[in-house]
Amino acid sequence: MLPDDWQLTEDVDDFLARAGDFLRSRPALHTMPLTDIEKLRIRRTADHDAEAAVFGRLESGGEVRAILCRTPRGRLGLTPVSAEQADTLAAQLAGLGHTPADVIADRDTAGAFAGAWQRHTGAAPVPFWRTRLHRLGTLTPPQPHPEGRGRLTGVKDREQVVRWCREFCVDVGEQRSIDLIDAGSWDDSRFGDRHFTFWETPDGTPVSMAAATSVVGGMVRVDPVYTPARLRGRGYAGAVTAEVSRAALAAGATAVVLFTDPANPTSNALYRRIGYVHVADFAGYRFSYGAP
Repeated sequence: MLPDDWQLTEDVDDFLARAGDFLRSRPALHTMPLTDIEKLRIRRTADHDAEAAVFGRLESGGEVRAILCRTPRGRLGLTPVSAEQADTLAAQLAGLGHTPADVIADRDTAGAFAGAWQRHTGAAPVPFWRTRLHRLGTLTPPQPHPEGRGRLTGVKDREQVVRWCREFCVDVGEQRSIDLIDAGSWDDSRFGDRHFTFWETPDGTPVSMAAATSVVGGMVRVDPVYTPARLRGRGYAGAVTAEVSRAALAAGATAVVLFTDPANPTSNALYRRIGYVHVADFAGYRFSYGAP
């Protein structure tokens, strides 16, 4: 075994036994693989997963230094690696016949892998996603605080939750999720495993919504946060985000994180005010393999 060989497996339980401590060691930075792998672990026997997920770990000196997760839909998630390690991984995956649809990682890792994948396969990388990761420091409820309260959603709220998630996807241009929602595949969308909270006015009218993942490895990710356009600018998004963040801490989370669009100064300023601190920038690249 070469020092920089990645050890690949389709056995999620064996993978977690070997790499779980590494994932939990930096729960904020590892937010996406933590939630992706947990979802795959829970649903590993689902009939619709026609192609198995692939997990990998890079070890050095007997310790895990990085991991990868390729979902059945072809998304490759990576924890931070050097350019040389990204090139080694690209060569190994190409040699094994893997064809990831896209890669998502911290900005430097994503860029390094995208470039390496093009060199080894000729597939052109197309940037499609950039985002900023924040971690909650000291939670500071927004001031002024809008009237109302947070309420966990129930079965009776499902139609509105789905509608608002779709509106959110339209706002941010998330076509894959729109297609899944329209096809009735809510559980397959990235929202299917979320816990949703409404912010309601004193008369019980929902005016904003935030969701959170379950606690995984000590981490909770707040995603998405949505307020209908006609109701924005009244403090509802800050209030519901603070409520969901408080609930995550109460549930035992040691790292509460969220992503923001770096091109949206309003949301970035909002989350800073309630206690979120910038951790890292992330990026995503799709791969164009050309005509068969």
